Amino acid sequence: MEIGLKTGRGPYTLKEGAPAVRGGGAIVLTIVLERGDGIERVLLRCAIADEIAPGDDSAAILARIAPWIEREFEMTREMALKTIRGEGRMLEIVFDASHRGPF
Repeated sequence: MEIGLKTGRGPYTLKEGAPAVRGGGAIVLTIVLERGDGIERVLLRCAIADEIAPGDDSAAILARIAPWIEREFEMTREMALKTIRGEGRMLEIVFDASHRGPF
């Protein structure tokens, strides 16, 4: 599933970069943000606690996350790039009862 995003940097697509993993009370999605012309690709992970998205599949979760990422695009993109470059790992955003985000 691909979802189009309209950003200040032009069109991007949001899609799964790997199969979702469920365990430990959460579902973890690897998300790819790719610029429409292919010049940029940014990866990040989102862990969503079962308590706020019980039984939701990855497509339903992506649909709920997309507007939030579109709204928070610049900050999310910058944090993801800094984490990859500075720490050599993907940014992980956790959504739970204390940080509900789009849930």
